[in-house]
Order: sequence, then structure tokens, then C-alpha cells
Amino acid sequence: MLARKYRYLLALAQSRHFGRAAASCHVSPSTLSAAVRDLESELGVAIVERGRTFSGFTAEGLSVVDYARRMSAVEADFRLHLSKMGGGLSGRLSLGVIPTALTVVAGLSVALARRHPQLRLEILSLNTEEILRRVQAFELDGGIVYKESSDVEGLDFMPLWQERHVLIAGQRMAASLRETMSWSEAGQLPLCLLTPDMQNRKTIDRVFDGLGARPQPGLETNSIVSMLAHVGSGSWCAILPGSVLDVVGTPKGVKVVRLVEPTVTWETGLITLAREPRPVGVEALLSAARNARER
Repeated sequence: MLARKYRYLLALAQSRHFGRAAASCHVSPSTLSAAVRDLESELGVAIVERGRTFSGFTAEGLSVVDYARRMSAVEADFRLHLSKMGGGLSGRLSLGVIPTALTVVAGLSVALARRHPQLRLEILSLNTEEILRRVQAFELDGGIVYKESSDVEGLDFMPLWQERHVLIAGQRMAASLRETMSWSEAGQLPLCLLTPDMQNRKTIDRVFDGLGARPQPGLETNSIVSMLAHVGSGSWCAILPGSVLDVVGTPKGVKVVRLVEPTVTWETGLITLAREPRPVGVEALLSAARNARER
């Protein structure tokens, strides 16, 4: 089992602050600092850059953190393996999900819960860059991202569903809109879009760029719920995956318009670290993903 002092080090790597790392481990900052110094003495290398506050890890320290992350992942998988041998997979899996997929990922959660009712799944709403980083750092068992974001060495991608985007309009504007609309026309409306750092927004911007269109959204947010609320107020339109409305329903008074010219789709799926043999938890995720895809 991974020694406690390595767990303290992982907490420090995650929070990058001695006080917050100590609080997350339920110890005092002095106890955590002493554990790091013990590690440095045992290994004969400096792990943390010295200063009044945490300022980063040395090159050797980064290698130690990477080792600790790998060993922590091995230990977690070992515990899952033992629980499986005991008759039922139990433990915890973590899944990072891009905000636009938070509703439809429920199909994967249900498939996993039916097969492994004692397994706890933690779902975190994260942007694509953070999901990729955490999966590669062994901090997440998997992630839900767009296929175009998954072309990263060392990652496997399993397609789950395809997205088509729609425009939704509040009550004040709904009556004047047709059932279909071109992307160029949509770009001229008062839009509420996700913030530019979100992968979904980047894919939408690429469509507009290809048309030579330069929409100027009057409102930007990193929350799908916020988008729906603002459109429901009647003053904005928004572009979002149609699957969101399939799951949560269309807000009262809101009109859904199909976007054409061009007709584009985005493939979304599950990324995991490419490892052989696969960890028990990852195999459970992949199996649930296959079941969800077949439904």
C-alpha cells in the first residue's frame, strides 16, 4: 500500500498549497511539511522548491509525484480487483465530463450502476484540457470529450454518440423564426454562448469561421443551465447540443430551430489511458459504455 507520506505529497501536488493540502489530509501543515522532508531524506533528492510558500517541485520532485500517482492508481485498481474476486466490484471511479455532455452521460452511469451496484461513480464537470490532464496524471479513470480532442498519444477513445447542434430562442423571438435556419443567419442573432475556453464553443467558432461569419455574443457563460435560464428569459438565443434538450426537456416558451447550411455533427466518447492489461475499473467503464451505446 502507498505510504502516507506519498499521499501527502499527492495532496500537495493537487492543491499546490501546504495549508490546503494539509487540510485535505486532516493533518497540520507542519506534519505535512515534515513528511515531505522525510521523503527528501529517504530518497536523497530535493522534492520541493524552497521558499516561504509553495513555489513548485524540482525536476526530481516531479518524477517522485509521477511515481506516486502511478502507484496510487495501481493500489486503487488492486483494491477493485480484490473486491471483484470477493463477488462484487466495489470502490470508487472518477469520470471527468465536458459540460455539454453532463446530461446524456447519465446513460453510462445507469449502465455502470446496473452491472456494479456497489461501485460509486464520481462525475466532475471539467473543461477538455483539465480532463486530458487529469486522465494522463492518473487522477481520473476516464473522461467524456469530443473525438477531435482525443487525438493524444497514450489515450484510447471509444465513441458513444454523435451530436447535432440546435438553436433555441426565447419567447420574444420565437414567433419570428422558421423551423430551420442557416448558421450564418444564426450568427446575426443576439446569442448566449459558452465561454471561449470551452471546447464546445471552439467547435461552434470553427463552423462560423468556415463561413466567414463573426458573431458577437451578448452573453457568455460556462454553464449549460445558465444558458437555458437566460434563453428562457426571452432576450437571447443559444446554440447547444440537441441531446441536452432530449434529456432535460425544452424550457417553457422556448423554440427549437434546426441548424443547416452546413449540417455538422460532432462525435463524443470515452477516453481512457492506453494500458495493457487494462485496470479493472477502466474495464468496467468501457463495458458500461458499450452497453450504453447499444441502447
